[in-house]
Amino acid sequence: MKLSKLDLSNVVAIAHSEGHLQLLLDLGHELEFLEIPAPVEAFEGLQHLNEIVAEVKALPSYEESIAMLPTNSSMANAVGYDDEKNILQIEFHNGAVYQYSGIEEDTWEDLHQADSVGKYFNEKIRGKYQSERIDNDYC
Repeated sequence: MKLSKLDLSNVVAIAHSEGHLQLLLDLGHELEFLEIPAPVEAFEGLQHLNEIVAEVKALPSYEESIAMLPTNSSMANAVGYDDEKNILQIEFHNGAVYQYSGIEEDTWEDLHQADSVGKYFNEKIRGKYQSERIDNDYC
């Protein structure tokens, strides 16, 4: 199998009709309509690819990630807070990154200013808020 790099960013819409894959391309100054003989499976494959790309775009990117502050804690390397979404993010020493939702700004400030981040976390946050482990490739 030979792989080729592919950029489908100019594809505006796709359809399939009478054995042809139909593509609407944005060329910047005009739209171009292409018809390519192809089975309906090609159309379905492109639809599936579009769903995958949409899911990937929905994931947080580096630019959208929560700013992390280093912490002097035996429990965590860094903590961060998104005040618009009320999300606390903690990077633990083992590399795992978790987000805790519904965290009020006062709770964040108390955690960040606590003498013991680990003790405050265990007493006030752990098990009391919904949490989700996230991929930390971008952290």
